[in-house]
Amino acid sequence: MAEDLAAFFAREHGWIEGFMGALLGAVSSDVEEAARSAVADLDDAIRRHTADEEERIIPAAASGKLVATADETDRERLARELRLEHVQIREVVGMMRRLIEERGDLAGAKALFGGLARRWDAHVEKEVRELTAQRPQSGR
Repeated sequence: MAEDLAAFFAREHGWIEGFMGALLGAVSSDVEEAARSAVADLDDAIRRHTADEEERIIPAAASGKLVATADETDRERLARELRLEHVQIREVVGMMRRLIEERGDLAGAKALFGGLARRWDAHVEKEVRELTAQRPQSGR
């Protein structure tokens, strides 16, 4: 039901945003050990969250690829776009993790944070708007 999906998104996205806040706090405070822990937690949480959504909510294309096809339906296009956005978000978080863990570059990770936050916000807004609208309302 749409209400159940909306509650799922609110809980899950809030959970991820907590990890994002912890990472921003750690890199802003220039505390490397806290940043290492926070970025690992965020990376692990993002990977678990996107895998869960892709398994339960966002179907993969029959080809298993993220390339548009000529006969793609609107639902297939949306699923492909959301999965592609998941890849992009995971890549940015992965870059941040490598910067911190391999180089101790908290400033570099912090510089990527604004782009991550904008990408995350746009993705969440699209996901909630489009996917909750596609689910039937209770009692209908």
